[in-house]
Formats: sequence, C-alpha cells, structure tokens
Amino acid sequence: MRVVGEYEVDDRRERLDLDVLWGFLSTEAYWGRWRTREQVEAAVAGSWRVVGAYSRSSGRQVGFARAFSDGVTSAYLGDVFVLPEARGAGLGKEIVREMIDNGPGAGFRWMLHTADAHGLYRQFGFAEHVKGRFLEREGANRESLR
Repeated sequence: MRVVGEYEVDDRRERLDLDVLWGFLSTEAYWGRWRTREQVEAAVAGSWRVVGAYSRSSGRQVGFARAFSDGVTSAYLGDVFVLPEARGAGLGKEIVREMIDNGPGAGFRWMLHTADAHGLYRQFGFAEHVKGRFLEREGANRESLR
C-alpha cells in the first residue's frame, strides 16, 4: 500500500468494493456498460492483478485498475477509472504506476485499449500502434468501442 496525498493505492484484492466497481462500470464506463454484474465480478476474480485507490478519511474506494497476464512476459491493462469526485489528484497516474511499474509485471510488455486517455498512458511509455502488427477480434457479446 502507498499513500498518495489523501488517498491510498493498494493491490489487496480483499479490499475491493464490488458495488463501487459495478456502479462505475455499468453506468459511466463507455467500454463496459454492456457487462452484467456477474461478468464484472468474474472478470475481477479472474484478474491476474488488481489495484484500488481509497480515500484515507472514509476508506471508500475511488479508483481501480485490473490486469490479466500470463504472469511471465505480457499483460493487458483494463478497467482503469477514478470516480469523478476524486479526479484531479493524480490518482489515475498513481494507479497505473502501481500496476505496471511497481508490481511483478514491471518488465512485461503491456497492452491496453483507450478512446480518450492517450495522454495518461503515453507518460508510461505506451504508444499508438504502428506497423500493422496488432490484430483484434471483437467479441460478439459486446458493443464496439468505435
């Protein structure tokens, strides 16, 4: 656990508040509103690593990220968010830093998709894909991000 101003960034799975996750992902996240609560819970349970951000004064969860990985060479970063009331304190950056630089995947190849947070991820060395080597097949059970 790390203290970041008025917040804590922590990778303990048992600390996650699934109601907060479901509340944001089902109503605010353009990338995940199609998921059922059961799918969100299963995705979190099956994640290789999770990172949450919490208010130090109330203990309430205000941010999140998860990753899936082979645990050896590569990982995919997903479901990164900070609740509106906690934005502007650098928490998004600290959640990403904890996930990709401070954890067991620091040397991995990291991947992600985003429609609106390119600036955040560029700070960590992510770049828009070039050379046409990245292929994607969208699942039939989800909306397109385009």
